[in-house]
Amino acid sequence: MVVFENVKQEVLEKLLKKNYTPLEPKTIYETFCLQKNSVKLILYTSGKLLLQGKADALESVLHDLKMIGISRPDPEEHFRKETGWIIGSDESLKGDTFGGLVVAAVKADAALRQKLHELGVADSKLLADREILRLAVEIKNLAPCEVRGLLPEEYNRVGKVTIMLNNLHHDTAKHLFPGKHVVDKYPGCTVGDLAVEKGESKYVEIAAASILARAAALQQLQYLSSLAGFTLPKGSTHVQLALHELKERGIDFRLFVKMEFRNVREFI
Repeated sequence: MVVFENVKQEVLEKLLKKNYTPLEPKTIYETFCLQKNSVKLILYTSGKLLLQGKADALESVLHDLKMIGISRPDPEEHFRKETGWIIGSDESLKGDTFGGLVVAAVKADAALRQKLHELGVADSKLLADREILRLAVEIKNLAPCEVRGLLPEEYNRVGKVTIMLNNLHHDTAKHLFPGKHVVDKYPGCTVGDLAVEKGESKYVEIAAASILARAAALQQLQYLSSLAGFTLPKGSTHVQLALHELKERGIDFRLFVKMEFRNVREFI
């Protein structure tokens, strides 16, 4: 895995002239995706460009990137150095039409932080689902952690996402106290000792929590897919066909989607 910072889509689009194949973005965080042979290039809304593939195939792509002016790879996340016990928490499914809500927290001291680094923990948005699921198992075996989630039915019953987020972040961290609770900041956040924007790129504990939360989200979507009888999509961009499928099957929307989302309201 190789990561580049501050990449602009218009620059990356030059690769289309070099036999790169465009791919459909899979999440709301992806803006532009390409593939050449076995290497995938994923550009995120943050401006980060992620390359995934075998080392020998990556070399050719790195050369092509250099030719269009992208030549400063950042091979790893640079997390803040902290002392003592830190509890980091993050959520998943908040922006997905299907599924409810998941929050995870991970606790670490200096020794565990080093081991999390060695595992290759990074912002979950920069990792493929296969890596997410593998790392989640390793994180659970390594560090104190807590994961809690709501299915869509309960999410829709409460109906106020900020209240749900505050409660879940607080409860997951409380389970791991004592420690300094650092939250990946979201609108309306009133919990934690410190709330930081883009916390998953600043605290390895939050990055680890983001991986656990996303793994639980993937498992929840898999469970809901089994109930629905077809595969439910991630994100909120390409969900119309799945919404039509729910309607045709006469399935109660409240059990599978966030009823407050505008695309759901407009569809219904």
